[in-house]
Amino acid sequence: MTPESVQALLTERLAATAVEVTGDGHHFYARIASPRFEGLGLLARHRLVKESVKPELDSGELHALSLEKTLTPSEWAEQFQ
Repeated sequence: MTPESVQALLTERLAATAVEVTGDGHHFYARIASPRFEGLGLLARHRLVKESVKPELDSGELHALSLEKTLTPSEWAEQFQ
């Protein structure tokens, strides 16, 4: 997988408003803003993301995904704009 393909997966599956992905093809790092994170704690947000890419993780297509930020759109705006 490429950072762009991981970004596309996360954007689509989480209805994300912002996604930044970096990585080397094996291990990826992501910052994500999604309205689906509203009202969820950090652990629940991370579980939601991991569940969204479970098929790719299970198949080995996606080896590792580290979550640097999982924010709501308003939290994203405060931190990155």
